[in-house]
Amino acid sequence: MSSIINTSVLPYCKGCGHGLIAKNAARALENMGMPALEVIIVTDIGCHGIIDRCLNTHTVHGLHGRSVALGAGIAFGLDNPGKKIIVFIGDGGSTIGLQHILEAARLNLNMTVVVHNNMLYGMTGGQTSGLTPRGFRTNTSLDGNPYSGYDVCALSHTAGAAYVSRVTGTGDFSACLQEAFGIDGFSLVEVVEICPGYGVRLNPGKKLPEIMENSGRPPGQWRKSREAFRLVRGAVTADLVAELQVVEPDFKCSLYEPLSLVISGSAGEGVQLAASLLSTAALRSGCHVTRKGSYPVTVGVGFSTAELILSPEPIGYHGIEIPDAVVITSADGLAHNSKRIAEMVKGKLFIDTSLDPPETGAEVHSHDFRSTGSRSASLFALFMFAARTGYVSRDALYRTVIDSRLQEKIPLARIMELI
Repeated sequence: MSSIINTSVLPYCKGCGHGLIAKNAARALENMGMPALEVIIVTDIGCHGIIDRCLNTHTVHGLHGRSVALGAGIAFGLDNPGKKIIVFIGDGGSTIGLQHILEAARLNLNMTVVVHNNMLYGMTGGQTSGLTPRGFRTNTSLDGNPYSGYDVCALSHTAGAAYVSRVTGTGDFSACLQEAFGIDGFSLVEVVEICPGYGVRLNPGKKLPEIMENSGRPPGQWRKSREAFRLVRGAVTADLVAELQVVEPDFKCSLYEPLSLVISGSAGEGVQLAASLLSTAALRSGCHVTRKGSYPVTVGVGFSTAELILSPEPIGYHGIEIPDAVVITSADGLAHNSKRIAEMVKGKLFIDTSLDPPETGAEVHSHDFRSTGSRSASLFALFMFAARTGYVSRDALYRTVIDSRLQEKIPLARIMELI
């Protein structure tokens, strides 16, 4: 065992080049005299990523194709030349996260990316990847890949990497990795290998040098003389939390247990604003509050739903499966929450009279919430909810609307008459 690797048995298939990469990386770091805890190795989804538990270094494991982005984040926040950030990524992840590689190279961030290029998706069944060379057979290109793969080395070099290298994944290539690890700036090493599980079986008799030569991607090194990225730290940002308005309780909380409330209508009709005003009113009543909004990516169309939890005690987790109360002001809101309403065996449902109440175990209250206008329907419904249940003080909600200086845009007098 080495100072970098904590086991003599690596978790790879027999003959897999990933094991050679791990051993050569460890040898290179040890030759440099790098202590294990001065090294941060970032991996992601793929066969290469199962190395984490075998390392004595710091390790970070991310989503597929995102290890370079994670490494870049560490490089931004860790301005320490005594540390070494190394990213392991597969050929599939390299093309999923190709933009991350190019941005890190463009900025010349102080990190090294080691691409484990076995020319296919080894973990998920041997499919073609973006780095599969023309003619190479995979389980999704049994007659040979008809397209050329990306040249990740050329792309990285063009983007601005200080050092790029492509090596054959056989034998001892630790010297190349050591050179890359010693670069002040961004370096990338593409290690080309054959997956023993799929690549060898589907491409019998083919050798790595032949494959690399025929693909037009032979071994090589490319350098640029560039100054490594250095984060310029500006003035210290003021404490933004300290600038938040503190809501002091000036009404009484009438809740004795947590209440989960769903408010839903159509996008653009003030659902989120109404939920925000009710949240503030609940805070003014001494309640603890969490709020979450959801709506389609295309803003202004479809449903708009707000989920609130009000509680006399601190809330440890925001999550609503079956709500205690639901307020619905439009068909969009009803369609988005029909399943949860059907699952209610108790509680209260406040719904606009234009809608047919669905089958539910909740106590149904129908009102013409849209009579004051579509943009104030949700707020009207919440005033009615407050007045009929007493869970939140109607006066607290009224004072919150007044203090928000929105009363000129809201038919507040008409709402107060109707409730």
